[in-house]
Amino acid sequence: MADEQEILNRWRLVLGRYASGQLSFTGEREAQLMEMEEALDYLYEREYGEEQEIRQERRGGSGNSQLTVPKWLQKIKKLFPKQTVEIMERHALDKYGMTELLTDPDVMRKLEPNRELLKTILSMKHLMSGQVLTLAREIVRKVAEEMMKKLEQEVRQSFFGKLNRSMSSPIRSMRNLDMKKTIRRNLKNYDVERGELVLKDIYFSARMKRYNSWRVIICVDESGSMMDSVIHSAVMAGIFAKLPMLDTKLVIFDTSVVDLSGYAEDPVEILMSVQLGGGTDISGALSYCERLIDFPYRTMVVLVSDLYEGGGYENMYRVSKGIIESGARLVVLTALDQEANPDYDRNAAKTLAGMGAHVGAMTPEELVGFVSKVVV
Repeated sequence: MADEQEILNRWRLVLGRYASGQLSFTGEREAQLMEMEEALDYLYEREYGEEQEIRQERRGGSGNSQLTVPKWLQKIKKLFPKQTVEIMERHALDKYGMTELLTDPDVMRKLEPNRELLKTILSMKHLMSGQVLTLAREIVRKVAEEMMKKLEQEVRQSFFGKLNRSMSSPIRSMRNLDMKKTIRRNLKNYDVERGELVLKDIYFSARMKRYNSWRVIICVDESGSMMDSVIHSAVMAGIFAKLPMLDTKLVIFDTSVVDLSGYAEDPVEILMSVQLGGGTDISGALSYCERLIDFPYRTMVVLVSDLYEGGGYENMYRVSKGIIESGARLVVLTALDQEANPDYDRNAAKTLAGMGAHVGAMTPEELVGFVSKVVV
């Protein structure tokens, strides 16, 4: 009975207050459910468009109209799980154009920092100024730092030395466990009666550090469709820039090229500098990157682009061929994000792969593994 009651209550939340004549909230949570309905109505009544005002007039002053954006944000954080709050905030911005979420300092302070909010800030930062812009930068910083923190462990594991099984280590880490040596050294402790190997001593492998100086040039297409890849490229550049074995350059482009290498360690500065949208001149960007190559055999050019070229495909192929024939590695990432589900020019990708470029979509973790295999 309780499960059936909960199902009916959920249906009432889906249908909204206009279904109250046919379906009522029941149970101990009735007051909370009415609050939830009020918060949902404040946002999703916008679906009715011009009819919304008529419906509100018919309802009189029943409470919904008393909500303001700051109060609404406060209410949904109290009533709904974090994931639901993030979805509602995204709908408010993207679907219903509630730009006051990003133009009112009091509202901005209440927003939940997350990747989707970061993307919205990047697409709307031209509307911001003063205190709002300062708050937006802080949100960008929090999200970028959280992303970097998650990836840095993967970077340390991949770059700071491979296992040296000829030398033991006092650092007791499962990742470094030397299983063969542990079994071999404890064979003398085998308990025949119990049929068990007693491990009196456990051995761990040390890690070797090999620092090779490589230049990694990350060249990022800032067209609107590449937003996720732009965000992850900025984060990866920030991580790579701190590694002693890499000299990291970062270039972003549309129809013009901007070298942000001086800010590579600061993803916030990079992301707030990006101007999403516009045309695409891949050949011009690659020509600029080609000029940054000093030692080709110790250089990797990572082009992050959907490969829809506006500057002429033949020019793009010509410059790409020059980079490859110089001895530098050309890596073409059609997507660099957690999903790695790209929309890209498949003919261009096939042509570049045929020239010798490594072409594919990668998650940030996969890029870390790929680069480490080449340079470490």
